Amino acid sequence: MSAEIGFIGAGKMAEALIGGLIAKGVFDRDGIVACAPSAATRERVASTQGIRVLETAKDVCSEAGIVVLAVKPKHVPEVFAEGLDLSGKLLISIVAGLTLDKMNSYVPDTKNVRVMPNHCCMVLEGAMGYCCDQSLTDSDRARVASILEAVGLAVEVREDYMDAITGIAGSSPAFLYMVIDAMSDAGVLNGLSRADSIRLAAQSMLGAAKMVLETGKHPDVLRDEVCSPGGATIVGVRAAEDLGLRSAMIAAVDATVERSRDMSR
Repeated sequence: MSAEIGFIGAGKMAEALIGGLIAKGVFDRDGIVACAPSAATRERVASTQGIRVLETAKDVCSEAGIVVLAVKPKHVPEVFAEGLDLSGKLLISIVAGLTLDKMNSYVPDTKNVRVMPNHCCMVLEGAMGYCCDQSLTDSDRARVASILEAVGLAVEVREDYMDAITGIAGSSPAFLYMVIDAMSDAGVLNGLSRADSIRLAAQSMLGAAKMVLETGKHPDVLRDEVCSPGGATIVGVRAAEDLGLRSAMIAAVDATVERSRDMSR
């Protein structure tokens, strides 16, 4: 083997992981390979990431000790139909809906990991959950954590929680983008430019998230710190509650979780 880790698929999420691994020094460029069926994609990824990009999944598996499966769900059967040699290797799947049981049915002699990443991995601020099959050692688990944490926060959970991870992390950036957009509309309504409104709303969300993560305080406690008695913020909080902001967010996540369960069946 001439590479430490290889990627089957070289789309946006794979590129985000590759970029994070290089930026955080988890692997050198020489230790990473990927594959893509399109010559144009191979050339682009090789140029932007500085890694070798091969033509087939077989090529990747013959070179890498750790393999990341990063293809669309519909392509999974054809990838495994190539007769990949993954015996004893660590296989990390970021394919939506691909369960550990299904992975084991394709490659029963592989150490399998299922991951649900999110869009924000592209800026190294991802949030993801993952689960491992029983064949992984503590050392394997530590290696998986170091790989995933190169692009954000990674939390190991039981597999039956992975659909909840889809709602709370995998899909949630879409809901938060909607909140930023709505806040920017309010800024424009009150005379601010669209560009300034978006930047201020996005930075406020980023800052609020960091306050939760870095202070360890409950969001309700932090909210109360912003609300002065009789002030402007508490009036806004009441309006948001009256119009069902909390219920809308719960419903959005819950609907996503239910859809994820359907897709995994």
